[in-house]
Amino acid sequence: MTELDLLIKNVRLVRHDASDIPTTDIGIKNGVFHRIAPDIEVSGAGEVVDGKGLLAFPGVVDAHQHWGIYNPLSDDTATESGACAQGGVTTALTYMRTGQYYMNRGGSYHEIFPLVLDAAEGRSHVDYGFHLAPMQKSHIDEIPELIARFGVTSFKIFMFYGSHGLHGRSADQNAFLMIPPDERYDLAHFEFVMRGVQAAREAHPELADAISLSLHCETAEIMTAYTRIVEEEGTLDGLAAYSASRPPHSEGLAVTIASFLAAETELPNINLLHLSSRKAIESAMLMARTFPQVNFRREVTIGHLLANIETASGIGGKVNPPLRPQEDVDALWEHLVAGHVDWVVSDHACCKEETKFGDPKSNVFAAKSGFGGTEYLLPGLAGAAPAHGLPLQKVAELTAWTPAQRFGLPTKGRIAPGYDADVVLVDPSTSWIVDAADSESAQEYTPLQGMEIGARVQSTFLRGQQIYGDGKVLGTPQGRYLSRPTTR
Repeated sequence: MTELDLLIKNVRLVRHDASDIPTTDIGIKNGVFHRIAPDIEVSGAGEVVDGKGLLAFPGVVDAHQHWGIYNPLSDDTATESGACAQGGVTTALTYMRTGQYYMNRGGSYHEIFPLVLDAAEGRSHVDYGFHLAPMQKSHIDEIPELIARFGVTSFKIFMFYGSHGLHGRSADQNAFLMIPPDERYDLAHFEFVMRGVQAAREAHPELADAISLSLHCETAEIMTAYTRIVEEEGTLDGLAAYSASRPPHSEGLAVTIASFLAAETELPNINLLHLSSRKAIESAMLMARTFPQVNFRREVTIGHLLANIETASGIGGKVNPPLRPQEDVDALWEHLVAGHVDWVVSDHACCKEETKFGDPKSNVFAAKSGFGGTEYLLPGLAGAAPAHGLPLQKVAELTAWTPAQRFGLPTKGRIAPGYDADVVLVDPSTSWIVDAADSESAQEYTPLQGMEIGARVQSTFLRGQQIYGDGKVLGTPQGRYLSRPTTR
């Protein structure tokens, strides 16, 4: 009988809680890390892999994706989970809501969420879970069941949906959101969602730490007004026009409103998503000082860190909130290095060319919002880290440990005995040029086209099974739905 199912020899171990990177071996048994030590005997291992001195990162917990937003969920689960494996992501948490896009229907999560689970089952190459958005009053009443029955412990508010659509101005939000005609998706609804989430935390004190609410912070009225200004002036086009139409102070104002409501409703676990500008992140820092009783977490995406309105490859880089000028990118890195950001994600949303671009293709306001990028998450951050003075220890913390802890994944995010054997071998000395044709995603373009990435994922293992290597996805889908908080 073998002591280990898999032995990975000669790797440099990256840990979130230690600055040194020791050379060691990793022993795996029954899908969990069993022994971490140098010079483990190969005779007791069923399979041996030579790590060749590569960096061993914990599998990435990409806590912000959008499977099924533009393509059938079953299709996205298959293809975009392959892109996850390519980027070192072993756990994907994807946002889901009722209304147009996604499942393209309204109604009860009691009826709809089982369809979501059925569409994804057996098709993912990585472990996965869902965040859900309470879009109407009845959804708030469903929060306790979503927690107890389905293990959904994280929820979301899209603050700008009150009077602004997914891609721009919208004349009929009730039709877009598929909510009852006598309801409004507005600040009052946001308050009641917060009260509902907090009531669920109080009803389940043993789960309270894992229950949180995430917010997309932009202000509809500001964006509607500035979109009109940008279009009427006509001096800007492309991503510069889109950034100006959704200005940074719109983010900052929304962060302020969300934070005050969190304090008012006594909901402590608040996640401020994809902060894209200096004004947004400094507003978030101010709110943290103003309301110390709220446990704010701040998120930044790899796209907002690697690209700006000039370097991104065309209007395929349209996303909400927008890519920004370089001065805002510099501010994000400044706060990232200072420890003011809690995790980095992809905000992956596969939007194929036929869907993405409107008529004419050059009109940024006619294009759809969002793009893929999970395949660039770990190599992009690890590759850029040295130039910005970001230790690799922080890369492990930002991409794995902290999101795992926040989102009810206590068995993920760390290479240590007893944790799920999710590990990524990264070559920090190999740079490469991004080409969408090389991606496992079904998306045919990328805003990062032609950009140099300073590190490469060589192998990805999910619970001890290799799911990516030799430049391709390996094996059949082994990913599991994660009912949170996870247990064994």
